[in-house]
Amino acid sequence: MVAFKRLLLLAAAFASSYAKSSSGDSVLVIVEPKKQADYTLFLDGLREKGYDLTFRSPRADAPLLTQDGVPSFSHVIFFAPDTKSFPSDITPQSLVSLLGSKTNLLITLSTKQTSLTSLAAEFSLAPAPPGTPLISYFPERSEPLNVVPIQPPSTSHILSQNMAPVWFSGTPFALGNNPMLVPILNAPPYAFASEVDGGSADSLVDAAEKGGEGLWAGSRMGVVTGFQTTTGARVVWAGGAELFSDEYAKKQISQGVESGNKQFAQEVASWAFQESLVLRIDHTEHHKFNTTTPSELYTTSDELVYTAQVSRFYPERGVWKPYSDLKDLQLEFTMLDPHIRIALPPVEGKPGTYSVQFRAPDRHGVFKFVINYKRKGFTHLLSSTTVSVVPPRHDEYPRFISAAWPYYMGAISTSVGFFLFSAIWLGGEVKAFDKKGKGRKAE
Repeated sequence: MVAFKRLLLLAAAFASSYAKSSSGDSVLVIVEPKKQADYTLFLDGLREKGYDLTFRSPRADAPLLTQDGVPSFSHVIFFAPDTKSFPSDITPQSLVSLLGSKTNLLITLSTKQTSLTSLAAEFSLAPAPPGTPLISYFPERSEPLNVVPIQPPSTSHILSQNMAPVWFSGTPFALGNNPMLVPILNAPPYAFASEVDGGSADSLVDAAEKGGEGLWAGSRMGVVTGFQTTTGARVVWAGGAELFSDEYAKKQISQGVESGNKQFAQEVASWAFQESLVLRIDHTEHHKFNTTTPSELYTTSDELVYTAQVSRFYPERGVWKPYSDLKDLQLEFTMLDPHIRIALPPVEGKPGTYSVQFRAPDRHGVFKFVINYKRKGFTHLLSSTTVSVVPPRHDEYPRFISAAWPYYMGAISTSVGFFLFSAIWLGGEVKAFDKKGKGRKAE
């Protein structure tokens, strides 16, 4: 009995520390061998969660990212921001294909122009010109101007609240209007890009005139930004690899105040590797009111009931559980354009169940039940079910329609009037005529 209890305790302890991704646990880390030790705390944190790490030099040919068109790893980390050329299997096109295969990426940039910098433009990011890192004169500190402390936002779904400031050194980038972008960490409002790293003093002005990005300054610039594809894959762009380093994780913000780099790096990786904010639709069903049998054919003005089951991934135990905290989920009943858009609220007492009742529109055609839930940071929820809506059959119409009573009364009054006219005509007096043309009464 004692041994059994010990086994239970060991299993509970193992489960509490076991937190893998919802999409896989294999990770390829592309980093110079001599720089692996610079990221020990971050990489050990991934191992503690249960990830299987494989390392590859930026100029090595193996292991391959894909073999026979199938991704070899669930996640790829690029800690080689200064590498200008990679082997043939690492190209902007191959990385985009990896995202299409639901492989997640964590990419770090630098103030140097590389192929990864060019790839960033495909994700609506505009890095500052080469040699112009982010700098700030505030707050006053002993570190170089391009080593900037940044306070993470307290309203982010991705990051914990009240996180300590993090150290950042690298390049900022302007954010486009792509709705798939997920801002994670923006530059301070008093920071800007400058040429202290060997760039030209006129490079920023020249780039602004050519690209129209304006000066890279203020809190609208991003330094860590996520991007979530329509397939659910995620990629995180970080302006500097030092953000994940042991040096910045151990560097104090001020006397006695530890930096938040270690926690920040782990939480960013959790989002990038689809541990956090991962949702899915398990099941949907639809039927007429007061029935339980689904149908592919409904009649105009039918009362319909639509139900969806939503669950969320919990990395603490690596399981999916029903999730009822979505307060803004909506359902569309659409034919080209939505004819009905209605809230899809959670059902009290049924975890993860969302249901709504509505009347089918008075329009026949091919319709779709559509859930298209897109919120910053969360997995996109998309479900589409096709049904047909038809007019009633000839024997399904009511015997008498209340709106047609004026026509009924007109028909009835016409019939009654014709009957009375006929009775009077046939039952009235008939005169007989003699041979002389004079009429006499018939006997």
